Amino acid sequence: MSVMRQVTDQGEIAGPIPREFAAIMRPEIPSLLKEMAAEIVAAIPEYGHLLEGPNSRVIRIGIEQSIATFVDRVAAPTATTSLRDDLCRRFGRYEAYEGRSLDNLQAAYRIGCQVALRRVRAVGRRYNLSAGFMLTFADALFAYMGDLAELSREGYVQALAELGEEPDNRRRRLLRRILGGTAVARSALAELAEHCGWRLPDQMTMVAIAPGTRPRRQALDPDMLQDFADPEPHLLVPGPLTDERRASLTEALGGCRAAVGLTTGLGEAADSLRWARHTLALAGTGVLTGDPLLLSEDHLLPLWLLGDPALADQMSAKYLAPLADLTAAQRARLIDTLRIWLTTRGTAAQVAEQLGVHPQTVRYRLRILDRAFGDQLVHPDERFATEIALRALHLRGGSAPARTPRRPARPRVPKTR
Repeated sequence: MSVMRQVTDQGEIAGPIPREFAAIMRPEIPSLLKEMAAEIVAAIPEYGHLLEGPNSRVIRIGIEQSIATFVDRVAAPTATTSLRDDLCRRFGRYEAYEGRSLDNLQAAYRIGCQVALRRVRAVGRRYNLSAGFMLTFADALFAYMGDLAELSREGYVQALAELGEEPDNRRRRLLRRILGGTAVARSALAELAEHCGWRLPDQMTMVAIAPGTRPRRQALDPDMLQDFADPEPHLLVPGPLTDERRASLTEALGGCRAAVGLTTGLGEAADSLRWARHTLALAGTGVLTGDPLLLSEDHLLPLWLLGDPALADQMSAKYLAPLADLTAAQRARLIDTLRIWLTTRGTAAQVAEQLGVHPQTVRYRLRILDRAFGDQLVHPDERFATEIALRALHLRGGSAPARTPRRPARPRVPKTR
């Protein structure tokens, strides 16, 4: 039976939406999906990166499944909706993890319904569908949107419970906006901060917390912004880390390992967090030691020298190349001697005292190093680069690569003692 035969002479729909209507709408789904996505992004720009990012395929499948399920239920009212239900709950969970309210997602559902209704009106004109049919369809469509919104709310509330978050995540959303960098207008941040009841500071300090740990949130200062839903939890301290702030933060951490970044302007918050995380990583490898709460400003040299391990390897390969053909033990002895001599510029006796060897041994090693490196230890830039390579190597507790590209015409290095 055709859709038209389901319409009475009075122009009213006879019962529910005719099942044959599904056959009319199925070919419309691909273009309808594109139109919905375009209008949602135009109205909610922050959804743009989601529809183009690494999760875009899942999101588009979710939208398509929502449309297809509505059409399928027209054809078969008892059709299963389990896949759609799961995807809608995942949408809600994602909003919770992103620190957003459900406002944008609900707005996206409304926009999707408006686009679908507009498309059905166009189809209706093509098939001469009655006004009564259109009213019935609109009622069914908006009821369906309510189902989607409720499923997403279930996922949202469940995620909040898992995260231990309150329903209002605007502060976490604000923190993520701040970490977006200078591309976010200060006026937009100020407006969001006002909604959160939070004063926007000129300076801030980021704190990185070891994954898998969580401080006592009730002990944190109320003006600290926090994101413990991130795999690498962190928080923002307005202004510098004063002694009072440090004491309260240490108490709240309760022994959890954490690192404090440098104090920066609001636009450089991501840099502060990056330095804090690097400090935390160096502590995890044993390069840095100390209290559970480490300060990046106390470890600037290691942060700089070990900021790019691959580049540090390249520097070792280039500037320590004259020692490449020696055994590991010979390289280690000469590297230690050269590092201490370049660092202290001490006499043979002073270097020997630090190494725990006889001064004559140091003099012998220095003669070997002088022959091996030649002008490299005389030229200021090359000498400085060699010292940097040695310091980075020492911090990492490693040794120079055994086989590295060497400069030609280097004299053979005698065995060391």
